[in-house]
Amino acid sequence: MSLDLLSAFIIGLLGSGHCIAMCGGITTMLTSALPASHQYDKHPISVNNQVTSSLANKKITLVIFYNIGRISSYAVIGAIVGFTGSIAAKNIGMPLAGLRLFSAIFMILLGLYLGQWLMWLNRIEALGKILWRYISPLASKAIPVNSPIKALTLGAVWGWLPCGLVYSTLTWALASGDIITGASIMFCFGIGTLPALLTLSIGFSSIKQYLVKPFLRKTMALILISFGIYSFIVAYQQVF
Repeated sequence: MSLDLLSAFIIGLLGSGHCIAMCGGITTMLTSALPASHQYDKHPISVNNQVTSSLANKKITLVIFYNIGRISSYAVIGAIVGFTGSIAAKNIGMPLAGLRLFSAIFMILLGLYLGQWLMWLNRIEALGKILWRYISPLASKAIPVNSPIKALTLGAVWGWLPCGLVYSTLTWALASGDIITGASIMFCFGIGTLPALLTLSIGFSSIKQYLVKPFLRKTMALILISFGIYSFIVAYQQVF
């Protein structure tokens, strides 16, 4: 179990470049309601410093609540998928090792997808867009994001965004065959995506240029492919 959680966390880290491409723009929505600091230029320096500090604290608060909502949604989806895996194992008789074979294949496909060598996961994302049509309108109710509750709501909605990285990790939750483990796997995956998204949201935009560089992206993709192949071999030995 602990290995699955660590693996999910690492997948989140390795997929940081993709996360930034998918969710990095959310920073604009999170801060669109905050007044610009130049509105206070006529005030004394001490007041300006207080205002700037207040705006920075509010921005950080919104970013934190947004990510709490996003990761909570991942955990909920992981619980649902983990429960589905338990039903498949108990009622249908599908071995969990067979589900691990399935998840290992998805991990290889994820690496190929992130490296932009084989884009089959786009087809899976297309299926997710069907559900997204019904969920996405809820995001408009949280914009402009000018309170922690709205940030939490937007994050919770955004967690359902069709994403090959999320779907691939969900196959690990499915293979766990347990509602708690499935939720924990997706929670750890969400934590793995935090470093890149937090630093970008708080203002370190240079990290985006670093993480989306082709060399780094392809290196991370190769690591995921290697991990997927290793997982496939282990699961195959368990099945056969």
